[in-house]
Amino acid sequence: MINVIVASHGPLANALLDSATLVYGELPYIFPVSLNETAGIDGFRDDFATALVKAQYNADGVLVLCDMQSGTPWNIACQHAFSPTTTPPMSVLAGVNLPMLLQTDDIHLLTDVHAAAAQLLALTQPTLVIAVPVAFTQSDDF
Repeated sequence: MINVIVASHGPLANALLDSATLVYGELPYIFPVSLNETAGIDGFRDDFATALVKAQYNADGVLVLCDMQSGTPWNIACQHAFSPTTTPPMSVLAGVNLPMLLQTDDIHLLTDVHAAAAQLLALTQPTLVIAVPVAFTQSDDF
């Protein structure tokens, strides 16, 4: 089983989880962590460590979905992911969005977190599209 931490600047992590819950219902394997001005980097570090302990419980791996690469959430997640003392294994992805979070339902029961991360990325990439005008009008007759 893969548990998921969503880590972001500001309230994005909680907002994504709230939106995903609206679509799929309760998602007890997802733990949001947000960096905010009040708590700062040290507060985020503590909050992330607390979420990580919860996410590690009975998990084969922990997948961290960050809002962007190289920000504080990413850096702190990578510190844990690359530490030889972290168990179970962790993988970190950047660019979290609602389709990605919803598709964690497809990888949640896997046991290899690195394979789960690769599969989630493959599932999410086709959801990134540019709108183009429709070249034809669809008939009302189905």
